Amino acid sequence: MSFFNKLRERLTRSSTKIGDGLDEIVNDGDAEARVPAATPAPDDPPQVAAAPTDTPDPRPQSTPPSTGLVGRLFRKSEAAPDEPRRALDDAMLEDLEDMLVQADLGVETALRVTANIAEGRMGRRVTSRELKELLAAEVARIMTPVARPLPIYPKRPQVVLVVGVNGSGKTTTIGKLASQFKAAGKNVVIAAGDTFRAAAVEQLQVWGTRAGVPVMVAAQGSDPASLAFDAMTRAEADGADLLLIDTAGRLQNRQDLMEELAKIVRVIRKKDPSAPHNTLLVLDATTGQNALGQVETFRNLADVSGLVMTKLDGTARGGVLVALADRFGLPIHAIGVGEQIDDLDAFDPEEFARALVGL
Repeated sequence: MSFFNKLRERLTRSSTKIGDGLDEIVNDGDAEARVPAATPAPDDPPQVAAAPTDTPDPRPQSTPPSTGLVGRLFRKSEAAPDEPRRALDDAMLEDLEDMLVQADLGVETALRVTANIAEGRMGRRVTSRELKELLAAEVARIMTPVARPLPIYPKRPQVVLVVGVNGSGKTTTIGKLASQFKAAGKNVVIAAGDTFRAAAVEQLQVWGTRAGVPVMVAAQGSDPASLAFDAMTRAEADGADLLLIDTAGRLQNRQDLMEELAKIVRVIRKKDPSAPHNTLLVLDATTGQNALGQVETFRNLADVSGLVMTKLDGTARGGVLVALADRFGLPIHAIGVGEQIDDLDAFDPEEFARALVGL
């Protein structure tokens, strides 16, 4: 199964599906637009059915429909009900805006998307499929400029600092990236900078063994900035192409932890003023609109250069990724939909947009 087939399958299994919301918007409007058949007025005389007669019907009897392929196609076409349609009006746009806000696109992005969908189409009756196609095209338009793979520079080692809040999936993301770059022929080193959590170090060591990538560790509780400096020295000596530095998960409202992250960046720049060459912020899709605040905070402290969105296989709506692209314009390097090695892949805006709306 390809990555985006998997993404589509898991997004549509989500408990909050944009596609279902679009179906409901159109179907509800179509039901309201239907006018019930008129009933006879009370004073109207009752209609009496004609009495049966034995006289043969002079009209010619129709021949039975063909049982061949063409006949079956025509019978199927005649039996198929009309697809529900709803006029694109102010009421429908309001329903669409509300649904997109609930799907984590945020108010500003939802208003902009619905306005673009409505432009030149007001009054037109659309099906659910047509509405999904319009929304997918609008989402893809927003996402295309930010869909960029992690750039590889001639600088060796290229230092990639990975940051994010607790539980966002940083450690797993580093392991997957290391494995994929190693498979692509790159010489990779990992630094287990989360020196406060033994489980994170062990997890990276497992990934390192699996990928054949060395993992630098330090004593539990030691200074992560010092480890980052030592890791840069070793990666340079080993001729590594990439150095991936893990950091401890931190909440953006913990000032002490954020200052520690700023210290790591300062120490790295003492070794190489141009480093870190990439600072990846790993975001958990299930956090919804909280991801916007995380980007704001980490970008100010660590000069975030790109995003990785994980856990799109949970109950996430996925719409927050659209809001992030619309608001910040930061490159989205990869998205994840699970724990397996092939569950992290480069971001494809067209495939993502269609999976998001249920196409």
